[in-house]
Amino acid sequence: MTTQAKRQKSQAGSEHRFHNPQGAEVKTRDEAFAAPQDVSAEAVSTSAKLELHNGAVTFGIEVKYNPNTYPHVVTGGKITSGICGAPWDITGGFVGETIRLDAKRTGQGSCANTMTLVGEFQNPPAYRGTYGFNGATSSFKHTTRYHC
Repeated sequence: MTTQAKRQKSQAGSEHRFHNPQGAEVKTRDEAFAAPQDVSAEAVSTSAKLELHNGAVTFGIEVKYNPNTYPHVVTGGKITSGICGAPWDITGGFVGETIRLDAKRTGQGSCANTMTLVGEFQNPPAYRGTYGFNGATSSFKHTTRYHC
């Protein structure tokens, strides 16, 4: 190894650059790992689009969840189409090896007031299970897949 190669290696090895969780460069390791001072709700929430299929019926679903938990805790979302009384607000649940979504009707119509969807993960990425209305969970079969 040449003298210049040794010098470059030692300089590169001794120079440390630190970044905080937002990606900004900071001066010290302590700053990089310090508790965040200004964390928005977006930092603990992300979303996924799902489609529930039951024969000729397709529900458009957007689920908001906390990616820092597992199973992921559902923090909100909407069922936007395909269901009587759409939109429906997703009020809770979880997404992991199994899924559970609880929703409440916010749209117009003489439809059920609540819906619960349950299922088990399968590959390719989807959930197979059942859903029901007003407290029932097993009235209708479904396959709910991730929508890219």
